[in-house]
Amino acid sequence: QVQLVESGGGLVQAGGSLRLSCAASGRTFSSYVMGWFRQAPGKEREFVATINWSGSSTNYADSVKGRFTISRDNARNTVYLQMNSLKPEDTAVYYCAATYGRSWNVSPLAYDSWGQGTQVTVSS
Repeated sequence: QVQLVESGGGLVQAGGSLRLSCAASGRTFSSYVMGWFRQAPGKEREFVATINWSGSSTNYADSVKGRFTISRDNARNTVYLQMNSLKPEDTAVYYCAATYGRSWNVSPLAYDSWGQGTQVTVSS
């Protein structure tokens, strides 16, 4: 497994932007598929974005497509989530996750390493 630490959350007005970072330590970062998930109060954890081992392929939830961008820097052992045009419904705790492999995956069940989460609050 790999250890993950998220940062970059906060309070932002609707229409604003935030960039989340997830720093990984442990085994070779490029051996892992990375994903971002979120969980709002009273709701189940949901998929947001995922990226393959090299960064050449990504996938997004329909609700964030065109507004969020996932990227990774394997030299820095870090994955990012750039969030633009934020909406109040994006308010949630955002989690970074990792699973050993090469191709991206949208199911939270596929991931075996999780960060502690970072709160994102979007005010209207």
